[in-house]
Amino acid sequence: MKLWVILTTKNRDEYISNDWSYYDWTFKFPHSRSSAVRHVVNKIANDDKIVDVTFELSGSFARTYKGHGTDRALLAGVMGYHSYAEEIRDALKIAKEKNISYRFIAKDIAGAHPNTARIYFQCESGATGSVQGASIGGGNIRVDYVNGMRVDFNGDYTTILILHDDRPGVIAEVTNLIHIKYRDLNINNFKLSRQEKGGLALMTIELDDKPSQELIDDLKRVQYVHNAVLIRAI
Repeated sequence: MKLWVILTTKNRDEYISNDWSYYDWTFKFPHSRSSAVRHVVNKIANDDKIVDVTFELSGSFARTYKGHGTDRALLAGVMGYHSYAEEIRDALKIAKEKNISYRFIAKDIAGAHPNTARIYFQCESGATGSVQGASIGGGNIRVDYVNGMRVDFNGDYTTILILHDDRPGVIAEVTNLIHIKYRDLNINNFKLSRQEKGGLALMTIELDDKPSQELIDDLKRVQYVHNAVLIRAI
């Protein structure tokens, strides 16, 4: 089953999609941004080709993204290039050659960290989504929103995102599964975000250890779970 996306912020966020296809992390340095975007976006997009992407840049990002190479790094990451790839410097040209539509928009994102990027994209399959993240200094990042739902993680730990119906017992089933079948794993942080009572909810689980893909497959089989995505520590 594909992951349902509901974007809850106002204006352009108000639509529904059948897949989770969009994610962004931003680091202090351009090459790190490329690595993070590549790792997370392609994981969430299930390797579906991205054909259209909009980067909304707030604060200092809006003023310096061209001179600091942030635009090339973010776009290269969306296209799947590693942080050390020579293609980063030609990312804008390569995107055009690949028929990827892109745009960078300076925008004041209310209440956001000064170095914030919010990204929207559409995949070839038609799947859409959004992610908001910030570069918080010292080479560190923070992911604040995934598809309009509040999260809070920074990539220091392996993270599992679980989209599910807000129903009694779902959290217990997930945590019991980890405790009983994967008892060597330790949860160091847990956060739940939901749009409304009885609607969609998103669990963010950070782990001290590296889980197997088998855990993700088991989580997807839990009743009322729509999808589970594993994002390994960067």
